[in-house]
Amino acid sequence: MGTEIHWLAVLVAAIAGFAVGALWYGPVFGKAWMAERGINPEDAAAGANMPLIFGTAFVLNLIASFVLDHVLGTYGAPDLGLSVMIAGGIALGFIATSFGVNYLFSRMSMRLFLIDAGYWLVVYCVMGVVLQLLR
Repeated sequence: MGTEIHWLAVLVAAIAGFAVGALWYGPVFGKAWMAERGINPEDAAAGANMPLIFGTAFVLNLIASFVLDHVLGTYGAPDLGLSVMIAGGIALGFIATSFGVNYLFSRMSMRLFLIDAGYWLVVYCVMGVVLQLLR
């Protein structure tokens, strides 16, 4: 039994998630994130293929949005509150815990974990809102 995919909503949700990333890793937590990663702001883009990085990040957000739309569709027609709870539950229950395990064994800081896991929590909640509103 399949669910209908809402292609415009998926695209807009992916764009919204990408925009959250621009704010989150820019003016909101950019300096703190770079400090925790040991990245010098002046050298951040040196030697990096930024079009490839940003393009791939957008495609990955598109995939996440597509899968989230499918998951929400399995609940029938969830209201806004339930959509956000489901999206947030996915972020906290699957993404943040996976990051947590990797960060523990990589001996990364709690601050970095909170920045990265918090980003995904916000992204999934924003995607949940967009997907619900544009269905």
